[in-house]
Amino acid sequence: GFLGKLLMEKLLRTCHDLEKLYILIREKKGKKIDKRFEELLENVFFDRLKREQPKFKNKVVLVNGDCVNPDLGLSNEDKQMLLKNVNCIFHCAATVRFDEKIRTATYINVRATRDLLHLGRQMSNLKSFVYVSTAFSHCIQKDINEEFYQTPISGEKLITLVDTCSDDFLNKITPTLLSDWPNTYALTKAIAEEAVQSASKGLPVAVVRPSIVVATAKEPVAGWIDNMYGATGVTVGVALGLIRTLHCKLDCLADIVPADYVINCVIAAAWSVGNKESSNKEVTIDQKEATIFNYVSSTQKPITWRIWMKYAENHLKQVPSPLQVWHYFFILNSNYFMHLLCVLLFHWIPAYIVDFLALCVGKQPLLVKGYEKINKFLDVLAYFSTRQWNFCNKNTQDLFERLSPTDKEKFCFDLNTFE
Repeated sequence: GFLGKLLMEKLLRTCHDLEKLYILIREKKGKKIDKRFEELLENVFFDRLKREQPKFKNKVVLVNGDCVNPDLGLSNEDKQMLLKNVNCIFHCAATVRFDEKIRTATYINVRATRDLLHLGRQMSNLKSFVYVSTAFSHCIQKDINEEFYQTPISGEKLITLVDTCSDDFLNKITPTLLSDWPNTYALTKAIAEEAVQSASKGLPVAVVRPSIVVATAKEPVAGWIDNMYGATGVTVGVALGLIRTLHCKLDCLADIVPADYVINCVIAAAWSVGNKESSNKEVTIDQKEATIFNYVSSTQKPITWRIWMKYAENHLKQVPSPLQVWHYFFILNSNYFMHLLCVLLFHWIPAYIVDFLALCVGKQPLLVKGYEKINKFLDVLAYFSTRQWNFCNKNTQDLFERLSPTDKEKFCFDLNTFE
């Protein structure tokens, strides 16, 4: 995944005494894991690593697995290898599809987390385990502190439920399971935290909760991202002239964090829970619960959606995309009914006209189907662009203050320095 690639690159490039990095990777679309890894390394994102650490591949061990399977799809041989050699686990794999079926979301987001914790408990040399969650796992709360919250169902019960019920039954009860949560992603990430809380007693575990993750700010390439989720997807859609309206409260805070800062915080969290030389502020393995780090920008560098789109508009007009299909035109609508009117006027009507003309000249109509997906995507995002949360990130700020001057520079995640 996106954060996994960044984490791998950062560890290999900066942690010179790292001996081996075991990477869980799955076969996909008929491609073996070796082939997928080689294709991954062709990305410009890895150029700096190749220059600075040309022999980095000697440190990488590919492990065939898949988070959708029990025990992460690991073979007994691979499992024994990991139990013997691993002393630090980073778990940032997840399905980030908001509309994922509850079965798949549970297996990947909840069961894989539980199974990895059980694996970690068997590791005699385990120093730290970092689980990457999301700041919006408990988005039904207005005030979100660095603590665990109750969930409507435990991780074990949800896993048992999806194991024993048919897809049809699960689809019918999904709205009941969701309760006040907006989608299966947020719900299963919340329940995964409950699984962490239950399975991590006595283990050196940290939970990092980043908010809306966008492109890298600095490392290893400024402005790099490999997906079109969330705020990035909207901005690109606007840049291409495809998205012309969004239901959004202009003065709500856009809690946006750069991906490379998130990774630095994740690595620092691993150091924190693995550091045996305890002080009053440091976290030790004797603590009863995992330590939570909310990684958010709204407490130190707040920015509203109005300002975000003002910056975007300025740059999108200066450097228009060659793939643009419509001149830049975008409205942030705080009124939902005005947003629906704009969807009709600027999405549906043009889409039907263009598809009709395409049929007339013998081409395949595409826009109506495209806007079905786009409008569904905008409806999902509206939940987050029309609400505001009050986050506490004292643990995160304290963590940065505890770093040495060298590490503060090498693993900077202090948002006070972020422009």
